[in-house]
Amino acid sequence: MSAAPADSTATVADLKACVLAFVRERDWEQFHNPKNLSMALAAETGELMEHFLWATPEESRALAADPAKRAKIADELADVVIYALGFANVTGLDVTAAIADKMAANAKKYPVEKAKGRSEKYTEL
Repeated sequence: MSAAPADSTATVADLKACVLAFVRERDWEQFHNPKNLSMALAAETGELMEHFLWATPEESRALAADPAKRAKIADELADVVIYALGFANVTGLDVTAAIADKMAANAKKYPVEKAKGRSEKYTEL
């Protein structure tokens, strides 16, 4: 993958290949299994959440926009996505298909006429 691709040009396959190449160059596949990668994903998600701990919703938006904090937040987001893509690589899951299937299921659970503007779980609508 070339330097500094953007969301508008990179494909999920490109990103998965980039992650896999990085792992293979370091002989880390021996450590990458569903258990370890899911745990690493959870740990990195916690590190992302830590940036917003105790902040109000408005403060969290300001933190995400603050140039000094934004780079650190972007690093944590990247870690989360890298581990998620690594998990997809190890399990052979198709990320795009999984997202499409989940969005279709969510559309059924959260029909617009019931869910629009509401934050309740589908069982409460």
